[in-house]
Amino acid sequence: MPQRYRWQIPLMALAALALLAGMWGGVLRLGWQFPPIIIRLPAQHGPLMISGFLGTLISLERAVALNQYENGRRLRYYLGPLLSGIGALLLFLAFPPTIPRLFATLGAAGLVWLFVIINRRQRTADHLVMGLGALLWLVGNGLWLAGTPIFRLVPWWAGFLILTIAGERLELGRVLLHRPRVRQLFVGIVALFVAGLLLSLVAFDAGLRLAGLALILLGAWLLRYDIARRTIRQKGLTCFIATCLLTGYPWLMIGGLFWLWYGGQYMAGPYYSIMLHTIFLGFVFSMIFGHAPIIVPALLGVQIPYSPIFYLHLALLHVSLALRVVSDLLLWLPGRRWGGLLNMVVVLLFMAVTAVTAIRARQKRATGD
Repeated sequence: MPQRYRWQIPLMALAALALLAGMWGGVLRLGWQFPPIIIRLPAQHGPLMISGFLGTLISLERAVALNQYENGRRLRYYLGPLLSGIGALLLFLAFPPTIPRLFATLGAAGLVWLFVIINRRQRTADHLVMGLGALLWLVGNGLWLAGTPIFRLVPWWAGFLILTIAGERLELGRVLLHRPRVRQLFVGIVALFVAGLLLSLVAFDAGLRLAGLALILLGAWLLRYDIARRTIRQKGLTCFIATCLLTGYPWLMIGGLFWLWYGGQYMAGPYYSIMLHTIFLGFVFSMIFGHAPIIVPALLGVQIPYSPIFYLHLALLHVSLALRVVSDLLLWLPGRRWGGLLNMVVVLLFMAVTAVTAIRARQKRATGD
């Protein structure tokens, strides 16, 4: 195994641990009587999923790309994902809350630093948008460190993921040679979203509604102009990725609609759950499912050949989330609980399918088939 993967595997393990613990805490919050493992786990569901898992994973992806550009000579690029991963690990232990939050904040600062380097080398609109997303994560973690309630900083965490994904799609869409007004519209929507987040610091309800409007517009922009509209006509992995994208964008718009409609009225409960999980599950995990066959080989050197079975966990993700959202709307507790449990099962299925596909591919290469 090349030396670089020996650095990346422990960081991936920290991200995976945060994911598993975060999902376990999530189903405990829904009322399932499973062993709690750690008494504080349910309260750490959001931080583990966003900073612990997604923050570490995205930081690691950027660190790997930069380190390869430097021919493996810049191991300090891994400092950001290491700090965020340690921050997630410390959430399990009996440390004062400030300690893991500080590590998570430093990890976010590490990702901002990586994007400063990236933008110095190639300043483009897509890199600036992704760098802005990293900055939103840093602000969100800074608010968390300062003791701000989770419900007030979650929009900043959501912004981190949304702008990271949107920036990546803008980057991949360069080949379409969009007219200047199309790219200007994208930048204007991003500016509107960030304005909503800034407004939320002084007028939470109004800021969240403004940000929700921007999410609706962003989802519509992606549905209209993303290259996935063309690649959906192809076959194999390319078609699967496009399907993940085009089924994820409506969830972003639905989440934005609920942000616009309800604003800051709810800080917990079924409607609050819809406002979060339409984005974090419907939008973000659709992107994760689609890009795993590309990201995992880059991070771990393990090939993930395409298989039609990938559509199974994608379809189940949307079905289970729809069950959860409808149950939340109807205030139907059993459906809400089962929908949440199925969400976790779907992610576990995705992880199992990915692992089995990788193992089989490796066995075929070893036998020369």
